[in-house]
Amino acid sequence: GSSANTTSHKSSTPATSSSGGAGSVTVKTATIKPYGKVLVNSSGRALYVFAPDKAQKVTCTGECAKIWPPLMLPSGAKPSGAAGVSASLLGSDPNPSGGHVLTYKGWPLYTYVTDTSAGVAHGQGLHLNGGFWYLISPSGAPVKSSSSSSSGGGYP
Repeated sequence: GSSANTTSHKSSTPATSSSGGAGSVTVKTATIKPYGKVLVNSSGRALYVFAPDKAQKVTCTGECAKIWPPLMLPSGAKPSGAAGVSASLLGSDPNPSGGHVLTYKGWPLYTYVTDTSAGVAHGQGLHLNGGFWYLISPSGAPVKSSSSSSSGGGYP
């Protein structure tokens, strides 16, 4: 009996891409009413930007980061965009608390602890921890109101 160990039905990708491993951190889009299409993490949780960051650097740390956990990019991982996300706008910034935070068009991305499921955005428009929090659109612009007269709205 020759038990040849050749299971060659795998695609030729390196073995680092176990789903949700350190290979990449995925950002995608989802429609969250009434705000329209916004960025979410791989679990479908809404991603926010912090106005005081000014699309330049991470300023939410310490106590702030306990309420608004940053979307961390593990060492060696790459950001990847899916479903309407421009991969060219993805990047990362050093986190003063250590590690790197994923950014989109320069904005560090955060989640909100009160958003316990996909499709909700309890943090939108809140003024907490020293500044305003906004959802971010696939174009990289903070969403400052519900999508009524925003450019390119496909709504009746």
